[in-house]
Amino acid sequence: MLHEYRDIMKENNAANAHFLKIFDKHNTLDDQITKAENGDTPMTDVELEGLKKEKLLLKDEAYAMIVDYKKTHNL
Repeated sequence: MLHEYRDIMKENNAANAHFLKIFDKHNTLDDQITKAENGDTPMTDVELEGLKKEKLLLKDEAYAMIVDYKKTHNL
């Protein structure tokens, strides 16, 4: 989801570092979730659910930053 907005956030130097941190963590969680769902990494349902919730929170935070940036730059 976040890949299509990376270029927008690169334009905003103030939020860039924080956005990239969120983006990287989101991707890490996505990889962990995929490995767990494919059976490559053993994980309980509770652990998997926790990773999915954390990923969703990061996605929401990143999207809020993108919306704010678009508003302030009339995009």
